[in-house]
Amino acid sequence: MPRLLLTILLAWLLPGQLWAQGAPAPLTRIAFGSCADEEKPQPIWDAVMAYRPELFLFAGDNVYGDVRNGRNVPDEDLIASLQESYLQASKLPGLMRLRTTIPTLATWDDHDYGKNDAGADFAGRHAAQRLFLQFWDVPRSDPRHTRDGVYHAQTFGPEGQRVQVILLDTRFFRSPLKPTDARNAPGKERYLPDDDPTKTMLGAEQWQWLADRLREPAELRLIVSSVQVVAEGHGWERWGNFPRERQHLYDLVRETGANGVVFISGDRHVGGLYRETNSTPYPLVEITASGLNQVFPGNREAGPNRLGAVYGAANFGTVDVDWWEGEVALSLRNEAGEVVRRTSVRLADLRTPEPAR
Repeated sequence: MPRLLLTILLAWLLPGQLWAQGAPAPLTRIAFGSCADEEKPQPIWDAVMAYRPELFLFAGDNVYGDVRNGRNVPDEDLIASLQESYLQASKLPGLMRLRTTIPTLATWDDHDYGKNDAGADFAGRHAAQRLFLQFWDVPRSDPRHTRDGVYHAQTFGPEGQRVQVILLDTRFFRSPLKPTDARNAPGKERYLPDDDPTKTMLGAEQWQWLADRLREPAELRLIVSSVQVVAEGHGWERWGNFPRERQHLYDLVRETGANGVVFISGDRHVGGLYRETNSTPYPLVEITASGLNQVFPGNREAGPNRLGAVYGAANFGTVDVDWWEGEVALSLRNEAGEVVRRTSVRLADLRTPEPAR
């Protein structure tokens, strides 16, 4: 078979897997999602596979392993429930087809951490981490086996077209949240912003690790946070519950000169697109894809920095990178794979301004 024809055939069969002169081809098609209940049908995997992603990112609540509607449930019972959920998930044909076909990376949220809205106060977190690493086939040589937390980073692609994926752990080290004083009131549904300087989202060790990763070279950085980062207008879990920590994140992007940051999140059971320019190094865009089968059709929120309406049916997110035009398209797709929300950013706009001379 002529070499050119063979190359074209391989490019169609194996998108993103070709190697040219020993260097990997750049990533151009990335999919992600969150909030997948293993006890419910998950037909959305057909649409995900039809999109033909080169990488899939699991943004948390990848199973629902906590004891639902339980009060004062012993931690050992929570871990037993989580173990059973992973077992159920391992028998889902769509999920397993994805995992055996497409490279994947994962972080967790509360329901695969083991307890609703839990943070560092969850006594079962070490056992939950062992189950997480086992389910996601993390090699024994990986540092996540010898340190606390499931945070992880990996860079793909050749110089000039590198995608750095940073998966944060917003559970293991997180301080307690401040309860609302008006439960279910708009904007104050569960929690209130807490300005306590001793509160942390990531913990000191993870913060230092993140600073080191942001100093590494990359042209596009996908920071995966299980809970929303820039989103405003609601009182559920989000980085805005610790405004000092969120500002620290923005400042860290500026101080490290980390260009190309885009936030990916889940958790909410609705999808949405967001953009923030207040106290940020450059316009920071967030895409929330939630959920793969756990949804909240009746959701209403103010969304002062949201781009358009939320999307309350089953969805997954996609990131399409046009390296040659320097543009990144962020899309929410429905169960049929159709684009239902979309925005785009130019890589040239995701750059920290040069200091004045």
